Amino acid sequence: MISEVFVTCAVTGSATPRQKNVPITPEEIADSTIEAARAGAAVVHLHVRDLETRKGSRNPALYRQVVERIRKSNVNPVINLTAGPGCSIVLGGPESPLPLAAGTDMPGAIERLVHVEELRPEICSIDCGSMNWAGGELVMANSSGMLRAMTRHVQKLGVRPELEVFDTGHLMEVRDLVKEGFVDDPPLIQLCMGTRYGAPDDLHTLLALVHQLPPRAIYSTFAVGRMSLPWVALAPLVGANVRVGLEDNLYLSHGRLATNEELVQRAIEILDRMGVRIMGADEVREKLKLKVQA
Repeated sequence: MISEVFVTCAVTGSATPRQKNVPITPEEIADSTIEAARAGAAVVHLHVRDLETRKGSRNPALYRQVVERIRKSNVNPVINLTAGPGCSIVLGGPESPLPLAAGTDMPGAIERLVHVEELRPEICSIDCGSMNWAGGELVMANSSGMLRAMTRHVQKLGVRPELEVFDTGHLMEVRDLVKEGFVDDPPLIQLCMGTRYGAPDDLHTLLALVHQLPPRAIYSTFAVGRMSLPWVALAPLVGANVRVGLEDNLYLSHGRLATNEELVQRAIEILDRMGVRIMGADEVREKLKLKVQA
């Protein structure tokens, strides 16, 4: 067990929202982020949404609006921008997989990082592998070559990658990236549990992943859906930091829609009752050796 952790808030994600509590516009996303930071989130993990489709977007202008609004506020969380969008392959069907179907989005490595290069957050998240995604013909595709190009580019930018692991093979990819020098010390890793066709949200799987982490890794973990808040209590017991937020879970309790602020508050309450100290943003910057460039 570790005695101090930092809390990350994943504010909105990229999936199509089914509930009215998910922030969509840049103003809504930024304001929800600010509230989460005031509640105690040291790190904020940010996606943006297309204003018409309400789905995830790679538009740098939307990221700029969100980040500038946060930076002008009276809070100063560590900003973590996703580099996840841009890895979607939709096959044409079991009998005719090609040509690829509508919804495919596969830009090059540098194009996926345009918003990161422009805004220079302290952290950006990179999904470290490929997997079937939620059934049907959608595949999240991140080749080894793509991951090396992306991690090398953010390394040159002075941005710390948060390496997102959805299954065991992804962690093997992370170990190689670290070994080959594409990731600076200390490696920052997020163990993502409970995503359909990824690592399940059970203790045995989590421990198996923890035991395969590269040396000196600083890591967090979260579970999606109903296990999100119980996972807060589990995380420090296995040496992990904590993530909550509407990207992972919409509810504070059964039938009770949450806000990001409330999810952070609940996480801190759980950790406080366990005797775990909550780290502030500047402590996280020092611990992760982050470069503040904005």
